Order: sequence, then C-alpha cells, then structure tokens
Amino acid sequence: MTKFFSQDIDVQITAAGQTVKRTVELDKSVKTITHYTILSNREDLAYYRGSFRLVINKDEIVPEGYSTKKIMCWPTVSADDRLKSIGNRSTGNGLIDFEYTDTNDGLTVFAPYTVTLSVEGEREA
Repeated sequence: MTKFFSQDIDVQITAAGQTVKRTVELDKSVKTITHYTILSNREDLAYYRGSFRLVINKDEIVPEGYSTKKIMCWPTVSADDRLKSIGNRSTGNGLIDFEYTDTNDGLTVFAPYTVTLSVEGEREA
C-alpha cells in the first residue's frame, strides 16, 4: 500500500546573479516522485529572473538553465494544474539535486527572495 508524499525544498537568493545548489536526501520510505512545481515568496522575481536544474536519482529531469517561466503559474491557474507531471520517477538513491540561478533581466530590481521546489509522490505505508 502506498501513501501520498510531499516535500518542499527552499533556497535563499540573497544576491543578484547568485546560483544556489541544494541536495536533499529523501526518507527511505519515499519510492517515487510524480510531480513538481516552483514557488516563491517573490513570484515576480523568480518568474522573470530565474532558471533551474532538477536531478532525481541521477536522472536529469530538467536541464541546467531551464526557465522558471515554463513552470510557474499565476493565481488564475487552478490548483490541479499547478504541478508538472513527470510520471513515476523512482527515487533510487533517495537524492534530489536542485540548482537555482538568478539572472538580471533588466526589467526587475533585485531584492532577496526564497524559491521553493515542491515535489510530490508516493511512499510506502
């Protein structure tokens, strides 16, 4: 029997042009990751300035430099449509590597912000 699993991975962006890498080890009971999304306390900055890379169990899900514009959703999008489906990705070694890069876009003024990678999947009961 499997149960729902959800985990948020936060990175703090404290300087313009900063790249932050974070590796998280999942609990051994987590067996698959099925969805992910990107959230932020300053969605305008993450949307216009951000790019990221996502690796699950040494499997590159999102390549380096992938624009957050392709993932982030505004409040007008229904909650059921805010997650990006990736099928049933085995967690294997239980590691998630998340890399986020802030890049000056010329349209926004930098201020410190937090970016959250939210993953969902299944774990053993």
